[in-house]
Amino acid sequence: MSKPPVVVIGIGEMGSVFARGLLRTGHPVHPVTRDSDMQALARDLPEPALVLVAVGEAALQPVLEAIPEAWRDRLALLQNELLPADYAALPDPTVISVWFEKKKGQDVRVLIPSPVHGPRAGLLIDALGSLEIPAREVPDEGGMLFELVLKNLYILTTNIAGLRSGGTVDELWRHHQPLARAVAADVIDLQEALTGQRFDREALIEGMLEAFDGDPQHRCMGRSAPARLERAIAHADRLELAVPTLREIAAERAGE
Repeated sequence: MSKPPVVVIGIGEMGSVFARGLLRTGHPVHPVTRDSDMQALARDLPEPALVLVAVGEAALQPVLEAIPEAWRDRLALLQNELLPADYAALPDPTVISVWFEKKKGQDVRVLIPSPVHGPRAGLLIDALGSLEIPAREVPDEGGMLFELVLKNLYILTTNIAGLRSGGTVDELWRHHQPLARAVAADVIDLQEALTGQRFDREALIEGMLEAFDGDPQHRCMGRSAPARLERAIAHADRLELAVPTLREIAAERAGE
């Protein structure tokens, strides 16, 4: 008996990895691109096993606004910089914090197992497992919130500190630890303000260091780093947060 189909919205590097894993586990995959008519596809596929939204973070909200009603209770999200407020209007989505990297022309590089929470967690774990990419289920929303904040801490700290330091995450921690800790403190302040929660800061730092150990040669500053800093400053302005180190780095860049 064939397995039910899966819809993947966004067939970039990350979407393609999940699509391959889903195919390996026996699910027909229907890709959605910018040119696709989602409403027409939803009429043909009203009850997919999963609708994976694999677009970049900047495109997430416009895509969610366009999701057909029949699919809204079947969504899974994998974006960076994701927090519960981003999907509060969705009925029980599945959320995965992706801790592997896939760049064009390169194999998948795993840092640590990817945590996933929600009704379709098992489907994603099986799909990634078919590709030997480790993932683990998080049983509760509070635990998943910590995992999302941890990923945000890793991305924002390495990207924003990297705007000053350059280099790898190993070099950042070994040679620029005061900078990394100062940026991380600002990022945690921002995450706490955005979520209205308090977090164990040392546990977050330890989790970030575990990810550093997973790929010590990971470059700190990707192409998205300036935009991430800009978004962080915009959030801080709106929330009236000091974030002094983030503002110093932004001022340095403005004066270049």
